[in-house]
Amino acid sequence: MTPAEMLLQELGVTDPGDIDLEAIAYYVGARVRYRALCGCEAHILGCNGAAIITVKKDSSPRRKRFSIAHELGHWRFHRGKTLVCRVDDYKPRDALSPEKVADSYAADLLMPRYLFQPQARGLGKLTFDMIDKLGGVFKTSLTATSIRLIDLDHVPAFVICHGPRGRKWFARAPCVPRHWFPREDLDSDSFAFGVQFGRRPDDPAPRKIDADAWFDRSDASRFVVREQTVRISEDETLSLVIVEDERMLEG
Repeated sequence: MTPAEMLLQELGVTDPGDIDLEAIAYYVGARVRYRALCGCEAHILGCNGAAIITVKKDSSPRRKRFSIAHELGHWRFHRGKTLVCRVDDYKPRDALSPEKVADSYAADLLMPRYLFQPQARGLGKLTFDMIDKLGGVFKTSLTATSIRLIDLDHVPAFVICHGPRGRKWFARAPCVPRHWFPREDLDSDSFAFGVQFGRRPDDPAPRKIDADAWFDRSDASRFVVREQTVRISEDETLSLVIVEDERMLEG
């Protein structure tokens, strides 16, 4: 169990609705306040055993929750250090960076495994609709909830973010061999291409597509995957690529 999950257990949290971040912050010596901020979503100032977390007051409720949890990660692991903290939406980062450490703490605090995995198993097959429902339970963004599911090996799958210049980041389920690496640029045969560049509507559900639309390995054409893509901002799309052929999972 991670430090964030142990803290939740210590506080007797047994339901996602019990994850009160302001109360948790108070318990560990931090006070949360909301102010107009320019250039960042949140920051923390601490001295000895007390800290003040300042959060951008006009951010969305889910963004505020992530910001508080992220800053609590810095309070837990980086107390006494000077950091330039820039809170972005939860996304894969360099595993050793302070921001990744704070992100991971935030994910554990907002979506603790002992609550998150049972809820996920009860919502059926992996789709963005399922992820949206799960995010509603934990009050987390579609992006953060997607990555959490992938990182926890819910199913063999990828979540991949694209912008106008190509792939921005991706997360791969631990059970998928590392030699399956998504293309840098969107293939014109992928359904995502039409959503990203052609303003096609979001995919309502995952659809079958040849794996070579997503992977440039020489043997990719032998396999079929399922893909679903939705728009998450004016110039960004998020894609689920689900592996169903067990041969792709062979090392």
